[in-house]
Amino acid sequence: MTTIPPFRLIPEPLTDEARQTMGFKWAGGDIGKRHRLGGEPQFIQDEETPMCPSCRQRMTFYGQLDSIGDDYNIADCGVIYVFLCFDCFTAQALVQSA
Repeated sequence: MTTIPPFRLIPEPLTDEARQTMGFKWAGGDIGKRHRLGGEPQFIQDEETPMCPSCRQRMTFYGQLDSIGDDYNIADCGVIYVFLCFDCFTAQALVQSA
């Protein structure tokens, strides 16, 4: 299994509308800041790394995307985790929330 070096992702709004949708009224300070590429997933719940449906090997964690604001909240301040098989080029995503 390949491991990608970790990168921090910092969302940069590209429009005024995007700037207005960022942020949470009631969520904790780390919500909306858990975006990243590579490294290890920061699972909210139990570890859930999928197996490739084609070759049955453990998939590589590619990145995670956090909720970005109250208007685009993923399953109660959840995170989308993206995995890739570098042999089959199959991708899979899953969502976890508290």
